[in-house]
Amino acid sequence: METLRQILSPDFLLRNSIYTSVLIGFACPLVGVFLVMRRLVFMGVALPQISSTGVAIALSLPLWFGFNLADHGSRSAHALAFAGSITFSLASILTLAFLERRGRGQPEGRLGTAYVVAAALGILLLAKNPYGEIGWLDMLKGEVITISNFDLVLTAATLALVLAVLGMFQKELILVSFDRDMALILRKNVVFWDAVLYILIGLTVSMAVLSVGPLISFGFLLIPALIAHLFARNMRQFATIASLIGGATAFLGFYIAYNWDVPVGPTDVVLLGVLYAIAWIVARIVHGGLRHSHTA
Repeated sequence: METLRQILSPDFLLRNSIYTSVLIGFACPLVGVFLVMRRLVFMGVALPQISSTGVAIALSLPLWFGFNLADHGSRSAHALAFAGSITFSLASILTLAFLERRGRGQPEGRLGTAYVVAAALGILLLAKNPYGEIGWLDMLKGEVITISNFDLVLTAATLALVLAVLGMFQKELILVSFDRDMALILRKNVVFWDAVLYILIGLTVSMAVLSVGPLISFGFLLIPALIAHLFARNMRQFATIASLIGGATAFLGFYIAYNWDVPVGPTDVVLLGVLYAIAWIVARIVHGGLRHSHTA
């Protein structure tokens, strides 16, 4: 109880870290449900890693041109990192989605290649970057230690924008994701709504990677949605259950990590994995019981 009191205290030293983790936990599953619904799970694996590579390249550019990031303050570095993250996220998701729609090649092969190359390139770039050594390599490993007020506000504002657009246009986004043929029959601009959805996913992934790293981003992007998919009967339940699971797990994971003095990112992901395993077993039992009662 004492640890819980410390975490909930407004004077808690790592309060921005837990606020950001919970925000990411609530928001990421809301776009993750669309990836699961469209059967783009592998894209959810690759995108956070590609986004982090965008961060690495953006932070390396000043060094290549003889500039020192330390002379321009942390906000300049953060803005540069965000630009790299969003550029690579949007470019990759639009390109991969376009290739998948055209049906060329093997999508799993493209996504797997993009993931492993992005991971290796990001680590190599940051390993040779003095700025990366003081924080970005920790971020890649899932360390959520110090998040400034500016970072927290930027994260909250970006995610609020994403959630607002999702709320206003949920019918159109669900229709083009769930029943594309019906959307065409109703003369919806499918390409436009696809682009809107991909931009929202790119923004969410970029902000999550920049705030908490690719490990937590991937975990919260997909696993809560996969758990919710086992029990949800409609889209509203699907999104609500996934978001609640993500937010609650982010808080519980931070509590466990702080109490046991272990990294937050791996703790959150392992906890999500345990919940997924339990949920899968429960779903099998429940669905098996229902089938048995119907045949009896």
